[in-house]
Amino acid sequence: MPQLVHAQVTESIISSAQLAAMVADVHCGAVVTFSGDVRNHDGGKQVEALIYEIHPSASDVIKSITEEIIVNFDIEKVALAHRYGDIKIGETAFAVAISSAHRQAAFEACSALVDAVKEKLPIWKYQKFSDGTDEWVNCA
Repeated sequence: MPQLVHAQVTESIISSAQLAAMVADVHCGAVVTFSGDVRNHDGGKQVEALIYEIHPSASDVIKSITEEIIVNFDIEKVALAHRYGDIKIGETAFAVAISSAHRQAAFEACSALVDAVKEKLPIWKYQKFSDGTDEWVNCA
């Protein structure tokens, strides 16, 4: 049974390297990481600022999403974190680290987990562009 060692929604800076250290294990030959970093453009426009807003349930939801997904994979440990608040261009907004005996299971689990969190976590992105426009993303 995979072990969830860290699942957090935070205003603090996050790092895939820090998460990778949390899941390292002598039984594992693979540690796969994902780092979703804030880019300086979107939809052909220059992004000046990015803010993530969360629902109060986000911390509980990220844990339950993770627990639901990881049971389907032959992996050892999982750590992930998603930021909210003002996030600077180039900083990490979402990171995942997964360890397993073999790489394929870790890659597949990481991809599935990233997709599930992006789809189900109650978090909304607000972007401000250099042309003075703005937009909400993933907001009904």
